[in-house]
Amino acid sequence: MASQVSRVIEAPEKTTNAIDREKVCPLLLRVFCNNNRHHRPEEFSRGTTPPNELQIYTWLDATLKELSSLVKEVNPEARRRGTYFDFARVFPAPRNPNYRLNEIGMTCSGRKGPDDSVTLASKSFQIGDYLDIAITLPPPKGGAPQDFSGGRQWMSR
Repeated sequence: MASQVSRVIEAPEKTTNAIDREKVCPLLLRVFCNNNRHHRPEEFSRGTTPPNELQIYTWLDATLKELSSLVKEVNPEARRRGTYFDFARVFPAPRNPNYRLNEIGMTCSGRKGPDDSVTLASKSFQIGDYLDIAITLPPPKGGAPQDFSGGRQWMSR
């Protein structure tokens, strides 16, 4: 007589990386803003950092749009519609004393873009990394429009 053996295998639970902001302590994010370009990686070497530091307490699930809103709170000029925020992660290079810069996304004030919902965690941000933001203001009224999107298409809100 043949015997039947059955096995019940539990399906793994879907894990979401949502952070309960009521229970999880925020991290200190050291942000360095610059006009029109990123800081050079050399500006972060030998224990020095650029002088224009902004300190933000946030979580790893913070989106680029959320971070650009926080920067606009302290930088009135960046509130103008059409201002671009180009984000880069600055982190120590493995096996040498230098820093590396890795672009992680771009947002535009007043427009919806593909990188708005990108989170720090989704771009391998580690506690202790820096965030560098190149802020590009829109051209003055009557000036020729400039394409700062790097080929990305932006949708109007």
